[in-house]
Amino acid sequence: MVEAAVRNFTINFGPQHPSAHGVLRLVLELDGEIVERADPHIGLLHRGTEKLIEHKNYLQALPYFDRLDYVAPMNQEHAFCLAAEKLLDITVPKRGQLVRVLFCEIGRLLSHLLNVTTQAMDIGALTPPLWGFAEREKLMVFYERASGARMHANYFRIGGVHQDLPAKLLDDIWAFCDPFLKVCDNLDDLLTGSRIFKQRNVDVGVIGLDDAWRWGFSGVMVRGSGAAWDLRKAQPYECYPDMDFDIPVGKNGDCYDRYLVRMEEMRQSVRIMKQCLEKLRSPEGQGPVAIPNQKITPPRRATMKRSMEATIQHFKLYTEGHRVPAGEVYAAVEAPKGEFGVYLVSDGGNVPYRCKIRA
Repeated sequence: MVEAAVRNFTINFGPQHPSAHGVLRLVLELDGEIVERADPHIGLLHRGTEKLIEHKNYLQALPYFDRLDYVAPMNQEHAFCLAAEKLLDITVPKRGQLVRVLFCEIGRLLSHLLNVTTQAMDIGALTPPLWGFAEREKLMVFYERASGARMHANYFRIGGVHQDLPAKLLDDIWAFCDPFLKVCDNLDDLLTGSRIFKQRNVDVGVIGLDDAWRWGFSGVMVRGSGAAWDLRKAQPYECYPDMDFDIPVGKNGDCYDRYLVRMEEMRQSVRIMKQCLEKLRSPEGQGPVAIPNQKITPPRRATMKRSMEATIQHFKLYTEGHRVPAGEVYAAVEAPKGEFGVYLVSDGGNVPYRCKIRA
């Protein structure tokens, strides 16, 4: 009997594939379920953000960062604000730092919940997405109560945040924390020991630590391969040095380890959120949420309704903007999907000369 030659199967993955969770096209060559070759077609989501920022002043540029990862928008705003604050040589008040860190950790929960539950959905588990999206809805309500928007928050400002938190919001976030940990435990019970979930994730997508460093990986991708690399610990910013939390790491660098890392990171984020809430209620957490410099910080809406000077100040800041000293800086944050950095170059004018985004 003559054996027939078996050819590999070539398929299009995307750009609208239901499991892509974003605009991406891959031309894949498959041998059974093993991907032998991948030809990525990138740029389908390119919107020229870096070039647009060169034509906007520093306040007008902020909303663009929400759109870079709309699942956790405030984390991107954070990096741009840190870069501009380095150039201006200003320090955000303690309360402003605590509010920023609190909402960055909420963003981490939003992102990891989406990632973990859709990972389960892609292998046929339909219950986790329903549980995860119910929790995400509560978190997006917190976003809305703080900033007025569920997704594109535009809440951070150079020098602080747009406005202080509503009175009852801190209590509601605190009340969310412990029940959320129970949801994490339920997800754990459903997925972690599941035979089908393990068959689909263990030893799949393995990335060794050396390859992870060589390819410039960061975030969960490198921690899942065994490196305890987290910018919140390695290059601490804002009030992270005052926070007590652990960095979970994997050892096999496969999809299953990355799932486990994200699950534990959600628990660590709740730890950080609780510490922020305690500090915000204590004497050290009282005070302004932004620097009292009218040449940099826009006035509050309530003040604008009573003061013509505040209205003029707001108009000038959002049309003309403020000048930033000449120089170049790089600022990075530990975003949910890895290191998010902004390389900012100023020529002393009111618009960035160059803004390079490392996503």
